[in-house]
Amino acid sequence: MTAIFRFEEIADSSPETYDVRTHVSGPAGALPVTAEMLRERPSGDLFGWTQNAGMGWDPARLGGPEVLLLSTHGGIRAADGTPVALGYHTGHWEVGLLMQAAAEELQTAGAVPFAGFCTDPCDGRTQGTTGMFDSLPYRNDAATVFRRLIRSLPTRRAVIGIATCDKGLPAMMMALAGTHDLPAVLVPGGVALLAAEGEDTARVQTIGVRFAHGQITLEEAARAGCSACASPGGGCQFLGTAATSQVVGEALGMSLTHSALAPSGHPIWLDMARRSAKAALELDARGIRMRDIVTEAAVRNALATHAAFGGSTNLILHLAAVAHAAGLKRPTAAEWADVNRRVPRLVDALPNGPRNFATIQVFLAGGVPEVMLHLRRAGLLETTAITASGETLGRMLDWWETSERRRRLREMLRYRDGIDADDVILAPDSAVRRGLTSTVCFPHGNLAPEGAVIKSTSIDPSVLDADGVYRKRGPARVFTSETAAIAAIKNGAIQAGDIVVLMGRGPKGAGMEETYQLTSALKYLAFGRHVAVITDARFSGVSTGACIGHVSPEALAGGPLGKVREGDVIEIMVDRNRLEGQVNLVGPGGVEEGNRILAAREPWPGLAPDPDLPDDTRLWAALQDVSGGTWGGAVYDVERILRVLDAGQQALVATPR
Repeated sequence: MTAIFRFEEIADSSPETYDVRTHVSGPAGALPVTAEMLRERPSGDLFGWTQNAGMGWDPARLGGPEVLLLSTHGGIRAADGTPVALGYHTGHWEVGLLMQAAAEELQTAGAVPFAGFCTDPCDGRTQGTTGMFDSLPYRNDAATVFRRLIRSLPTRRAVIGIATCDKGLPAMMMALAGTHDLPAVLVPGGVALLAAEGEDTARVQTIGVRFAHGQITLEEAARAGCSACASPGGGCQFLGTAATSQVVGEALGMSLTHSALAPSGHPIWLDMARRSAKAALELDARGIRMRDIVTEAAVRNALATHAAFGGSTNLILHLAAVAHAAGLKRPTAAEWADVNRRVPRLVDALPNGPRNFATIQVFLAGGVPEVMLHLRRAGLLETTAITASGETLGRMLDWWETSERRRRLREMLRYRDGIDADDVILAPDSAVRRGLTSTVCFPHGNLAPEGAVIKSTSIDPSVLDADGVYRKRGPARVFTSETAAIAAIKNGAIQAGDIVVLMGRGPKGAGMEETYQLTSALKYLAFGRHVAVITDARFSGVSTGACIGHVSPEALAGGPLGKVREGDVIEIMVDRNRLEGQVNLVGPGGVEEGNRILAAREPWPGLAPDPDLPDDTRLWAALQDVSGGTWGGAVYDVERILRVLDAGQQALVATPR
């Protein structure tokens, strides 16, 4: 091993560092305490002011309302924005600027801002790696940390949460929704811009598999990989989990109107942070709390808006978790299906199509409030719901419809990109004519007796029958690791007509990893539209195609998916019009024979949790399993967990050794 530094450079310091003082003068001035405060307030409140002065805050300004700013900020930026230390992803790289803008606004208003951070990982960075084992469990951990930070500042009067991406933003939503008795505002971190020349961040994640199949050269892969994140901040340019979470947060009323999908780094993005700071103070002044905003009506509005956008299937997990945090009933699969049958998809965005506009273009076309105008006209919204502005949703939509902001941004979209806003966010009749179909379907069958999820709208139209139904019958190609499955795709072992079965990757096996590496490969390979995927794992919000995930029960919980063998014949039916589906193993005699085959079989030999699955994730899997599982949002239902633990302890006592 070759040394790169001399021993003295590591062990010793230069002489000028030895000048160490033991006493300094301390802050000048005096705390604005009163005799009543000294008699009545806890020592923690008083010492808190001492520390505020010690950090340099003007003691004379310590009486203002204290507001806590929380964010997922990551990385270290120099004053000019260049990196000193990188963040995990662009989504949290610039949100410190939102924190600063909001804090400055609070200062101007006489408030005392505090800032805390809990950064988040990147699902794109961890695709195909063991880092994915921590992706979904991280969400619960971060929500816990955020809640602890909120409670650990007892004097806070309001909370502002700033986050952007796949797990950090749902975690922030859970934390804010759980602060029932505090005013809170969610500030979405926005989106990245498109590269002037190059690929978007969805397509670029397939450069490896496209190179392996000879579709691009090494040089083309290198250039595409360099330019796709065209701007340094913001979530991805497609309507994946990050963007959909921003949409749902606004639909819940947690964010200001027309804040989701704002372009990171732009003045309109910073302006959102400043106005959110004002809104937090206004909510406090008017006594409006989170329990007044995140209500049953707000959840129903979020369900409808998600359907109209055609959002990520991951929000089935996350919206349920937010509702649980707010103390509300969690939406069921039946409710999701009903909403998607009643609410038309109105947004033409990546990855659903058909024209695949980027999220920044959806923002310029009007974003969430523009979609909600259509939903209100159709009677699909509860407009008396309170929003982060302190006003009802109905009043905010009235403002939006005639606002200068709406007019100018829609004109900007036409001027910059030559795009008509009404081609991005369509009226219901136009959406039908363009062939936009609803998004989420919940197939059942002998391989998914408790259900599964497919983004049916993104099945390639060329593989649908004339009646709009996807029907496929093919041989199972069985894998117990994503690594083996992607290797088979890259080396040509998967052919058109195959059905890839990836088992043992649910919560107990792999933390319910996200398998975009597979689904993106099939989207961008010519034969991929003729291949289906069935798994107990989950998919990225940008996943497309005939990809059936969330199969339940998972294989390691005794689910029949774990009994599939190589070469078994599987039949899939997905009706994109009625939002119904089936996924069955069949024998020569059909489904009934498939039922008998599965009943007689043992699980796949060697089916076991991934050997690299960390104990932290194993614990998360067990706790969420007894709390309602993934259909319940993969949350921690404390009362249920305590009952199960108590029953287990009693059973152990009753069982003789």
